[in-house]
Amino acid sequence: MPTNNPGIQNIDRLIHEPARLTIIAQLYVIQSADFLFLQHQTQMTPGNLSAHLSKLEEAGYVEVIKEFIERKPHTALALTSKGRAAFKEYLRNIKQFVEKLPE
Repeated sequence: MPTNNPGIQNIDRLIHEPARLTIIAQLYVIQSADFLFLQHQTQMTPGNLSAHLSKLEEAGYVEVIKEFIERKPHTALALTSKGRAAFKEYLRNIKQFVEKLPE
């Protein structure tokens, strides 16, 4: 792997982790989702999904909205503008890296 490839050096490692990449990609496409929907889509356990969401929330990439709907707890998740921009940059860097690979 070439070490002088600027695309790979700029990869956001927080996003690059497979579980978090899956979460961010899902939220990027659907705008927002509730916890159970995201759990079903990612096939993660509640604890694992929660741990990854906490890291993304700490980075300011994901907004977690906790509310009650008909007296039942509900957690909604959405990418922040910072998270959306970070994912777009991640995609650019991955694309740049892949395009420079020899055939």
